[in-house]
Amino acid sequence: MTTLASTGLTLVGVQASDDVQTASIPIDLPSDTYRLLYRVITGPLYPGDLLDISGDARVSNNAGYPSGTRYTVGVGWHLWAYSYTDPARSSGPWWRISQLMGDNVDPTRHHMPLHISTLHRVPDDHPPGHRLAICFRGDAHSTAWKANGGSDVLTVDAGYGQLIVRRWAAVPPTEPEPEPAA
Repeated sequence: MTTLASTGLTLVGVQASDDVQTASIPIDLPSDTYRLLYRVITGPLYPGDLLDISGDARVSNNAGYPSGTRYTVGVGWHLWAYSYTDPARSSGPWWRISQLMGDNVDPTRHHMPLHISTLHRVPDDHPPGHRLAICFRGDAHSTAWKANGGSDVLTVDAGYGQLIVRRWAAVPPTEPEPEPAA
């Protein structure tokens, strides 16, 4: 079991985004066709920094509505990161930084909230001062995905989510104030 603690670290910044990156997640059979829901580009990071990350989103199952076949959709979601050394680049290579989360949203439930949080320690081999893109990604899958021609999607509901990254870092001790001259 890995234990992470903020001992000796100070909260030095918080960044958040509520800009939904995609309006929908295509429903298919595989469980690894993720879509980007939210993204935060961090400030400069250093080895040993601790990122306290939390994200919320909401999806709606409108598969088959109004006149098609309604069915249950599996939803998976997780947090990922990639090096953001080139602002013109917008993806990968990616690595997963959270546990895998999943649930099913049936037509009766219709709306499903997604929540996730994790602590991620910036690794020792991270180039000092480089930034990361922290990404909240989701996938939609079902064995019934072809029921309506294979074009059903889960709606990512704007206004119901946010990705927050809190950076904890070692702060050098401050020098004591010099004694005033007598």
